[in-house]
This record gives sequence, structure tokens and C-alpha cells, in this order.
Amino acid sequence: MLMRTDPFRQLDQLFAGVPGTWSKPAVIPMDAYRVGDEFVVDFDLPGVTPDAVELDVERNVLTVRAERRPTVEQPAEMQVRERPLGVFTRQLFLGDALDTERIRASYDNGVLTLRIPVREQAKPRRITISPGETARKQIDA
Repeated sequence: MLMRTDPFRQLDQLFAGVPGTWSKPAVIPMDAYRVGDEFVVDFDLPGVTPDAVELDVERNVLTVRAERRPTVEQPAEMQVRERPLGVFTRQLFLGDALDTERIRASYDNGVLTLRIPVREQAKPRRITISPGETARKQIDA
């Protein structure tokens, strides 16, 4: 069997196995979209238990930090390790139009979902126009 070596692929595989650390965490993949009067953000965190997830909001910056811990008892002789372990994080800068006091979080099937409502002051509203005082005047001749 002929095998061709690719040093760049081997380098990628080497660095793919390096877990995130508290000083240099890996990035959490996410989707963000708007539904009605709220923004929804989904974070992929498969294999992370809910107690290993931290959510913080400070000065309109939302920080999500999670840690995936080994599930295999040590000392195990790993044959293949493709699932990254370690610390993962993501920061989102939330605009002033979002209500950071009413963020709701849920975790289901490895997906952390945040629902961030739009502030009442930022919601579009219609302004009614009333007739002014200089409406029609009758002129007597």
C-alpha cells in the first residue's frame, strides 16, 4: 500500500488536537438571528454538561465560557481522539437596543440557546399626527 505524506495535513491534525485553555480558549460556533422582538443565539456545545457553562453580561458584553471534560477514565489507551477537550469561549457585543436584564437561556441536546429581547424604547412605533392650530380659518368679507 502506497501512502503519501502531507506535512501540512499532519500539522493541522497536530494543532486540531490541542485543547483550549483558560488563557487561550477555543471559539464556540454559533448562529444568531432575529425572530420578532427578540434576538436568538444558538451555541453548539456537544458533550458539555450544563454545569460546565458560564454566562456573564458586563457593560453590554455577553461572555459564554464552557469546558468539555474527558469522559473516558484514565489511564485509557486512546486509539483515536478527534473530539476536542478543554475550554471554549465566545464574546458578543450587544447593542443598547437589547434588554440584557431579561436574557433567557436554555440548553437542549448540546445546543445552548439565548433569547435576548429588544428594549421597548428600541422597538419601532408609529407616531400619530394631529392637526395643528393653524388649520382652516374662515375669512369674513
